[in-house]
Amino acid sequence: MALLDAALRQLSADLGDAHSAGLDALRAGLTGKIPAAYGLLALEGDLIGAALFGPLFSTVRGAAGVYVSDLWVTKAARGQGLGRTLLSEVARRAGTLWQAEWMMLAVYAHTPASRRFYERLGFEAQPQATQMRLPQPAMRRLKGEDG
Repeated sequence: MALLDAALRQLSADLGDAHSAGLDALRAGLTGKIPAAYGLLALEGDLIGAALFGPLFSTVRGAAGVYVSDLWVTKAARGQGLGRTLLSEVARRAGTLWQAEWMMLAVYAHTPASRRFYERLGFEAQPQATQMRLPQPAMRRLKGEDG
């Protein structure tokens, strides 16, 4: 779990994101009866890559899918096929675990090289969709937990 935490922290730093998911959050999310996500590590002596992914279902697609929330490869390992290898393994595991038939992820606008990488693999932009997020305070209110 510590290696996955280190990879995700480095990804956040690379993207200029805040990082809130410490070891306790990862343990809570990746363990238990129904995990919220699954982690995958690439090791070559040292940690060189990681992926964090979880299930989703689409009525439009009529099938289960997999959402890749995080994909990270060290700068030294980029351009050698590791990102593709990690995504291939994510696809295999999601197919086995919940019969995923398609994959989704988000790409930051300020990372055009990442977008080109995903497009080379066959990912398609979804211009008709807007990604929306309900922040934690609003989620607590929605659940009726805000007093």
